[in-house]
Amino acid sequence: MIKRFLLGWGFCLLFLHAAAQEAPKETDELRFKLNESGSHYVKLTLLNQVWLRYDQSNPGTLVLGEPASSTVDIGLRRTRFQFFGQLSDHVSFYFQYGLNNFNYLAQNSGNRKLVAFFHDALLEYKVKKDDERLILGGGLTIANGLSRFSQPSIGTIMTMDVPVFAQATVDQTDEFSRKLSVFARGQLGRLDYRVVLSDPFPITTNGTIPTPISVVNSKNASFAQVGHELQYQGFFMWNFFDKESHVTPYMTGTYLGKKKVLNLEAGFIRQRNALWTGDGVTNTFHDMKLWSVAAFYDAPLNPEKGTALSAYLGYFDYNFGPGYVRYNGIMNPASSSSISAMPAGSQGNAFPMFGTGQVVYAQAGYLLKRDLLGEGHGALMPYASVTSANYQRFDKPVLVWDVGVNWFLKGHMSKFTLDYQQRPIYEPTGNDFKSIGTRGQVVLQYQVFF
Repeated sequence: MIKRFLLGWGFCLLFLHAAAQEAPKETDELRFKLNESGSHYVKLTLLNQVWLRYDQSNPGTLVLGEPASSTVDIGLRRTRFQFFGQLSDHVSFYFQYGLNNFNYLAQNSGNRKLVAFFHDALLEYKVKKDDERLILGGGLTIANGLSRFSQPSIGTIMTMDVPVFAQATVDQTDEFSRKLSVFARGQLGRLDYRVVLSDPFPITTNGTIPTPISVVNSKNASFAQVGHELQYQGFFMWNFFDKESHVTPYMTGTYLGKKKVLNLEAGFIRQRNALWTGDGVTNTFHDMKLWSVAAFYDAPLNPEKGTALSAYLGYFDYNFGPGYVRYNGIMNPASSSSISAMPAGSQGNAFPMFGTGQVVYAQAGYLLKRDLLGEGHGALMPYASVTSANYQRFDKPVLVWDVGVNWFLKGHMSKFTLDYQQRPIYEPTGNDFKSIGTRGQVVLQYQVFF
């Protein structure tokens, strides 16, 4: 099946490449017009992000059974193909296929087959021609209600990676942040809105064996393994200056001075009886209630010099039920931990990314003048980000910060990113966790996005 799919993509790529020869080269895209004006079209894009990383391991880290105080690994953070288009004045589609977090530990049932899958399979209907007020859609999609960075355009992010905590149920009751959903989205004047009804996947199908509630500390919530409830989401954003695109549900990370954007946003996700506590005999269900408010600014400062500023500040309130916590490490370079009292997945570069509590996230970047390195040598954009999470069960805030720099050789199409991240480490103290220090990692990324 995968061979047939890849063969189909190959024919599609050749077809679009041949068609694209008719278009001016400066379009920098594989796009085929379906009508004379080009308002009906199909388009193919591709993305690859390659990481070279050094990481200081968390206490107790094991790599293939051996203790490891540090690791060096090479991986594919994301490899994606997108195929989308406007088939008529009213009908559009969006498909995305690819893989994530593929390093030397990536396995599928004990072998090295690529774990590629459909991220998105989405159909949309624009109710009125050339009018963004109401778009109806459905399928497998990342469109959701929580925040801008819960549905990010990963090819245009400013920092090396997105704040993954904003994808609150990632790989728990969704497929890498995507859910089967129906929605309405659009723009009413300067109001950008999304209203989504989702059908979450059961936690029992996320690829890991859930711990039976009878052996879990009954005080701490985990995703319920029985029952089926729909999820309700809403996202609302006010555009003070330029309006943002609605070609796809994804939201741009930074426009590199091409737009002047100032937005205020608010969003929520709610699901009844999504989590539970108990002892296997007497169980209590808990609603999942998540919401956020944020501001986003991205605008040119000096168009003649090419300088620009990008900044985001957001507040997130997460209620997953009492005591909920989940460790997560991006493309984790370690396989297990020797400390049995720590939560699952706490080895390697992991930290408590998700939990019941409040989170403040901020990022800022400054695009330096375009000729700083000389004509034709690209542009630099230093940045910094910080996440401060006050989760239950931790004696101190979970403070994670990054500093880095982008070297844009050709905008987001070809860029290097060098990033340093520092994260906290903890030790278990009964039902809670005590801060015992920090660890760091350095990542060099090269991205091609076409």
